[in-house]
Amino acid sequence: MTSTVVLRTPLRRNRWFERCIAILTLMNLSLVFFDLTYVALRDFYLQALPPLTRIYDPVKGIEPHPETQNYLHKVNELQEEVLQTGLQSPQAASLLSELRVLSSQIIEDNPFDVANKSGTLAKIKNEIRLRTHEQSARAAFATFWSQTYLSQQRWQSEINFFDSQIRPLIETNYYRGIDKVGNFVNFFWLIDLPFVIIFALEYLSRTFYISRRNPNLNWLEAMLRRWYDLFLLLPFWRWLRVIPVIIRLYQAHLLNLELLRAQLNHDFAVSFAGELTEMVGIQIIDQMQDAIRRGDLARWLFHPETRRPYVQVNNANEIEAIATRLFNISVYDVLPQVQPDLEALVRHTIESTLNESPIYQQIQNIPGLSQLPTQITENLTKDMSQRVYSSLIKTLEDPVSAKLTDNLITNFRYSLEQELQKTHNLQEIQSWLVDMLEEVKINYVKKIAEGGMEKVVEEAENLRYQATILG
Repeated sequence: MTSTVVLRTPLRRNRWFERCIAILTLMNLSLVFFDLTYVALRDFYLQALPPLTRIYDPVKGIEPHPETQNYLHKVNELQEEVLQTGLQSPQAASLLSELRVLSSQIIEDNPFDVANKSGTLAKIKNEIRLRTHEQSARAAFATFWSQTYLSQQRWQSEINFFDSQIRPLIETNYYRGIDKVGNFVNFFWLIDLPFVIIFALEYLSRTFYISRRNPNLNWLEAMLRRWYDLFLLLPFWRWLRVIPVIIRLYQAHLLNLELLRAQLNHDFAVSFAGELTEMVGIQIIDQMQDAIRRGDLARWLFHPETRRPYVQVNNANEIEAIATRLFNISVYDVLPQVQPDLEALVRHTIESTLNESPIYQQIQNIPGLSQLPTQITENLTKDMSQRVYSSLIKTLEDPVSAKLTDNLITNFRYSLEQELQKTHNLQEIQSWLVDMLEEVKINYVKKIAEGGMEKVVEEAENLRYQATILG
């Protein structure tokens, strides 16, 4: 019992270490994606989590834009002045004049362009135009920041409109610093550096452990055993860290990817098997077509001396044995079962032939002899069937008949070879064979690659599963 605990403890410790590193990589990947999407989602964070933007803006080198901040500062001064002395005071009139000038400068300079927020400025101008019923943005701002428009009766509603609709849009604008190489300032590497150091130390320790367990591997080969961990060390393309994170979570049993892995293996097997079948099948058929065009098939058939020695496994000619066996089965087993059908066919043939004979028709018209032709036909049919079947049996059992049959086959084959070797016959047959193989390539090989492999792979998986159960 003690030895079992000793054996399991290192495994448990290793499993917990693997899980801790996997969770750490997941935390780092979350920070990476947060950093990559922060600028795009900053407007949302500014509305929902203002403290977060105050903390993370310095990391991205983001600071309030001086021009738009000065504009909001003047609006704040105007609100305080109106609250203390009223809208008709000289100080309020001066601030309204400054706001009209600043509004014109914002339209002219477009300070939103640096933050790629020109659309925000367009929205601000459209809101002001709709509010003041002016055609141009300059005229709309000039009207909005005037004592005539901002009368005591409408001051509160208009300033509430500005605070709720315009101020949030202006606050989203920012200025972002540029570094020495012309890129936006980004200090995320300072946050990422501790993680990279931990991952680098862990990667080196793993490499050392792999090289110790496999003395045949050098350090480079040992490092490449876990090539995907190198993505954790890159200071650029940090989004690629998703690859080692998923692999580590799977290895630490924190993420179940068995269904995905099985589906990927299935898809890969189907695709690879289909392409392999198509390439091999087409290559074999192409080689056969080339061999036929070169005349290799004709030389192999008509010049046996050029053939390579054929290796016999059991010192028997399998083709000849199969042909003999099939002939014997046909004669001894099949023909007795189909003999009634043969007799019917022979009877019909004899009757059709006799019906065309004038003598046969006259005999049927003689009284008392009308049934004679039918009896003759029946007897003739049975006699012919029996004689043919008996002749086949004697041919198989009689050595002389067997020898004569062999001579017939040999002479027939020789005569066939002589005729096939004639130029016009050989060329036509070769052309037909090439076309037939081309049709096989188009109709079968490519169709297997396109759709047949799915069924083949499924059958292979079923067989493997059944073998596992039975095993």
